[in-house]
Amino acid sequence: MPSFCRYCLIFLAAVLLLGGCYNNPVRNLASDVLLIKAGQSTGDDVLTYLGEPDEQKVIDKGVEQWLFREKSSTVMERTPVVGKYLGSPSIGQVIVTLKDNVVVDYRYEAHDADENDWADDFSWQKDKK
Repeated sequence: MPSFCRYCLIFLAAVLLLGGCYNNPVRNLASDVLLIKAGQSTGDDVLTYLGEPDEQKVIDKGVEQWLFREKSSTVMERTPVVGKYLGSPSIGQVIVTLKDNVVVDYRYEAHDADENDWADDFSWQKDKK
């Protein structure tokens, strides 16, 4: 029986150690957007720095807008049941405008996920009839 326990402990230790090797790539828009240079960077450069866009929109002939989003939350905000009362996740986004595959404009925006929740509470605006 002691050798069985030893093998179980070795297996458990191996699983825990190998689990720490897992690497999920993280996109950090706030810092990665600084690598983009208007008038110099190409669409391929943007793909290298920021990855695949979350949305693409054709504005005009040869003009496109790419939207990149990331949502980040603290450990406390991810806590089940009570996390929604401890804050709201922040959302960052980068909008890149390309003309003929060259970056002409880009901007970074950040806000809380619940920043516009007040717009749903419009009972004070309803007409009394």
